[in-house]
Formats: sequence, C-alpha cells, structure tokens
Amino acid sequence: MSLEDSATVVTGASAGIGEATAHELASRGARVALAARSEDHLESIAAELEAEYGVETLVVPTDVRDESAVESLIETVVDAFGGLDVLVNNAGLGRGGEVADLSTEEYRTMMDTNVDGTFFATRAALPHLSASAGNLIFVGSFAGQYPRPSNPVYAATKWWVRGFAHSVEAQVGADGVGVTVVNPTEVRTEFGSEEGDAFTERFEPGEVSEPAEIADAIGFAAAQNHSTVHEIDVYRRDKFEGW
Repeated sequence: MSLEDSATVVTGASAGIGEATAHELASRGARVALAARSEDHLESIAAELEAEYGVETLVVPTDVRDESAVESLIETVVDAFGGLDVLVNNAGLGRGGEVADLSTEEYRTMMDTNVDGTFFATRAALPHLSASAGNLIFVGSFAGQYPRPSNPVYAATKWWVRGFAHSVEAQVGADGVGVTVVNPTEVRTEFGSEEGDAFTERFEPGEVSEPAEIADAIGFAAAQNHSTVHEIDVYRRDKFEGW
C-alpha cells in the first residue's frame, strides 16, 4: 500500500525504531519529517532518505518533553507539507531497577517523555489528522500489556500509552482518524545502553526483533485509508517459552 506524497512525522527518529520507520515510510513514497533532539543524526538520516528514495524530508529538532516545541513541530510540518497524514509517536525512554532505588529525576524523565510527550504530540496533531482522515500510530510495548518487574515505571508509562491510544481511537474514529498501537518486545536497538549493554550488544542478529520489522508493522498501519489497524504485537517466537 502506497503512502505516495503523504505528509508524515516520526518522533524519536534519530535511531532504532524511529530511524527504521522513517526509511519504511519514505520507501512507500511519503514525505517524512524527522523529530528528535539530535539534529546531526536527523540531518544524516534525511540525506539518506532523499538519496535512496527521492522523497522530501524535513528535519525539526524537538524535545517531546517541551510542550511548545512539540506544538511548533506540528505547525512547522503542516506549513511545509501542506497538512498532516500520519503521526508516529515513537519517542520513548526506559529506565530499569528497583522502585525503591529509582530517583525522582529518573521517574520524571520517563513520565515526561513517554506520557507527556505522547500527549503533547497527539493533541497538536489531531485536528490535522481529522482534516486528512489520517493515521495516528503509537509505539507501545510488550511491557504495556504484561507486568514487567525489571522496570515497573517504564511499564506503567506504556500501559498509559496503550490505554490513551485506544481511548483516543474511540473518540476520533468517527472523525475518520485511524489509531494503531504497535507493541514490540526486545528489539535490537540502543535501548538499555544507559544502564549497561544495549540490546544491540545483548542479542545476536536474528535472536530478537530488528527495528525494520517493527517499522514494517508501522508502515502497514500508516498506509490504511479506510479501516483502522487496532493493535499489532511483534515479538520473538520463543517469547512465551517457559511461561
């Protein structure tokens, strides 16, 4: 299914799932706005997209924790692309460890990024997605469906994302907006690098999901123009071994 000339935004686009999603959307013909804090990485990715797919790109350095910055992101994209067809809420942050040992700063950072950032972007984008009958996509997590003793606060933020997304789906479906939650488990990205080995180092290729596999699911949801893809779970095939 083509996304030819669609106006799309990917948050957290500088690496991992976000970077792979930018490539997936561009491969389907979409114009892609890349949002994250790392401008250098975004510029490099944008150049790759333009060279490989011949699509229009837009780099908008954005910290999703900053309400005004997120509003400016959506306004900038709408002005540049003439509207908005797809928002991928991908920006997220995880911290593990015992709750008793988790600092208030670590707690706030996860809440501000995963909860507030998702809300700010969704709120700013919805009027434009309603106008285009577009698609709103949330990158959730296996941790948002099942208890996660290794990182309870991160899991709680993803339970919030999932509940928010499905409730928004119920609210705006009549306006023609499709809403999807994509739930990965372990993905070979830099996730976890702040606390030790990143998933790219912890898992061998083929042992868990690759970013492109999650991006493929996102691309499928983004290309819907009538139905909505309610939820997609993507996880390694032995995930439930021993449960």
